[in-house]
Amino acid sequence: MTRNLKLTLSYDGTDFSGWQVQPDAPTIQGTLASAIGRLTGENVLPQGSGRTDAGVHALAQVATFSTSSSVPAQNFVKALNDILPASIQILDVAEMPGEFHARKSACAKTYRYRIYREPICPPFLVRYVWHFPYPLDEAEMSKSAAPVVGEHDFTSFAAVDPERGTENREASNVRTIFSSAFERQGEELIYTVRGSGFLHHMVRNLVGTFILVGKGTLKPADIRRILEARDRSVAGATAPASGLFLVNVEY
Repeated sequence: MTRNLKLTLSYDGTDFSGWQVQPDAPTIQGTLASAIGRLTGENVLPQGSGRTDAGVHALAQVATFSTSSSVPAQNFVKALNDILPASIQILDVAEMPGEFHARKSACAKTYRYRIYREPICPPFLVRYVWHFPYPLDEAEMSKSAAPVVGEHDFTSFAAVDPERGTENREASNVRTIFSSAFERQGEELIYTVRGSGFLHHMVRNLVGTFILVGKGTLKPADIRRILEARDRSVAGATAPASGLFLVNVEY
């Protein structure tokens, strides 16, 4: 009997070339597939809720795969964690109906971006933040986060990626953002965004643009203009991958 298993996993993406399997580079998907294969003897490719980029982290990514193995779901947790590197850990395994799919069944995702504001960044934090010790008007940045809430065409904040060019032309760049806000937590300025889905580099491009507001190059009102332009060249640079975390996926 074939079973459909849902994995919830957490990972430090620093040393991986993103989620999607690649022939000559370590990836989350490839490492996970190898571990499952060692455990079940099957050749499977787990499908994630989305493809996190190289260097991006996850607190609770979700993946699904089919297996004929009779290993109880919860036994997969310890067995896979014994095989996987310490930088990838399985948090939970659950048996799901056959039609459940990590990406297609998702209804919302939350991402968090961490900006470290002090002059010196502790070495043990540098992999998990964007160290930005320069002057920023954080109040203006907070104002700039609000205009992206709602349903918009986010072409201005989508990566111009030759590899995904065809995909982006065929698919809509319209997404719905449910919440978008900055908050100060100690030495960090943290941006949290929850939406129906996200385009390639979308959160990092939003953060790079909000930084321009903080520097005074743009005003909060410019965010709406940038959205309406549907032109990547009018938005800010892509923020570094190190500060971005996929927080959770909702179904």
